[in-house]
Amino acid sequence: MSSVSFSSIFTNNGRSLGAPVSLLRTLASTHASCHRNIYKSNVILYFSSSNRNFVCESWKRHVFTHTDTAATAAATTPSSYGYPEYHRLLPCPSQNCPPRVEHLVVSEGGPVLEYICRELNLSPLFVADLIHFGAVYYALVCPKPPLTATPEQMRVFKEVTDPSVLSKRSSIKGKTVREAQKTFRITHVDQIVEAGTYLRVHVHPKRFPRCYDIDWKSRIIAVTESHVVLDKPAGTSVGGTTDNIEESCATFASRALGLTTPLRTTHQIDNCTEGCVVLARTQEYCSIFHRKIREKKVKKLYLALTAAPLPVGIMTHYMRPINIAPRLVSEDFIKGWYLCQLEVMECKKVPWPDATVGKAYSIEDCGWPSRDYAYECKIKLLTGRTHQVRAQLAACGAPIVGDSMYMPAAIAQLSSPGLNPFGKCQKEYASDDDKEMAVIEWISQHGKEPSVAIGLQACRISWDDGECCYEARSPWWRCKCNVGSGV
Repeated sequence: MSSVSFSSIFTNNGRSLGAPVSLLRTLASTHASCHRNIYKSNVILYFSSSNRNFVCESWKRHVFTHTDTAATAAATTPSSYGYPEYHRLLPCPSQNCPPRVEHLVVSEGGPVLEYICRELNLSPLFVADLIHFGAVYYALVCPKPPLTATPEQMRVFKEVTDPSVLSKRSSIKGKTVREAQKTFRITHVDQIVEAGTYLRVHVHPKRFPRCYDIDWKSRIIAVTESHVVLDKPAGTSVGGTTDNIEESCATFASRALGLTTPLRTTHQIDNCTEGCVVLARTQEYCSIFHRKIREKKVKKLYLALTAAPLPVGIMTHYMRPINIAPRLVSEDFIKGWYLCQLEVMECKKVPWPDATVGKAYSIEDCGWPSRDYAYECKIKLLTGRTHQVRAQLAACGAPIVGDSMYMPAAIAQLSSPGLNPFGKCQKEYASDDDKEMAVIEWISQHGKEPSVAIGLQACRISWDDGECCYEARSPWWRCKCNVGSGV
């Protein structure tokens, strides 16, 4: 089969046609793995002559460290691929498994559950749970491999998406390339997939064990005909993740209230942040609230527990427009970077959280040198960027207590002021390559995402000129309770 560029897959005046995928030659005889760092993924593309499936895999290699007895018993027997066998997603393990995402092209049409079980050697109950969690996606046409793909991998991709292969598939008639490659969640275990369909299976969804420790009814602040206001616990996701829509605030709050129609997400706060979140009861109000946010009619106040004092007043930074954590900010204007503004309304000295409370909320020891006092700051958010408060405060030398992602970088900047290429003491670089190397070095100073909580709370939210105004309970650092009590 001759090589064909991706842009020529769809012909016939924009109409896109297709046919089943034939048996493909073997590229690898064993199940291969790869390393992935924070900058790029190395992708392994392979075929199995026995299973007749196209697979693209990208995952991190970690030590399997489940502590939950039931989960360990169910997940420690090696499969024929060298992976553990799985039986169910519940009970929820206390720690996340190593990331594992499988990419397949269906070689023989039929029920999606049966195909995944057979090709990945997973149990039917486990795959059914994955589908229920929203961890399985499909597309009519396989997406193009990343730039890191080898010439041989690209050749195989062109082979399976050749017009002669796709020309008989009526399901993609009239669709553009982008439309045919758009992914959707598999929503039913008995959903039929045809030959040539692309599947992405998140075998290890990101888990949120704290969802099962919370008394969700006690976290409800208000219930109206149009919306519900929740005092979100730290260590939970507002609306779920790409691979887990089950273990979310929206799902558990809906169940706690006995609602037959699930609540909808209107805005986000970080998983490690607690406080006020508005969930819509209808799609109509969801759209209404989104419009209020765009028109800047929604006002948010935060309480931040910082490791150093902050001056009262407006703080301005510019955030690098790359949707990857950690977020980098600069006090200097940089073309194309996003404006970030907040106002520190007050800052008062308070005791550093005691060890008991810190342990209850899994507050991580990030190595801050002085822990006699912390500083509780009331902050008015003027712009709403992801990680904005965390990144801005850390850039000012006052990182949030327990923020394992941003505090290590703040400590590094204190000890080596010129290390931050966007900081107050930034160096002059001889070339763009030198600057890029400095950026990579700076990112390496950042840590991982906190496991449960940091010293940040969305303490109040209001809109319609204060006509709707809601406040959260006291933040965790003022409490003497523990996570296990269902708070």
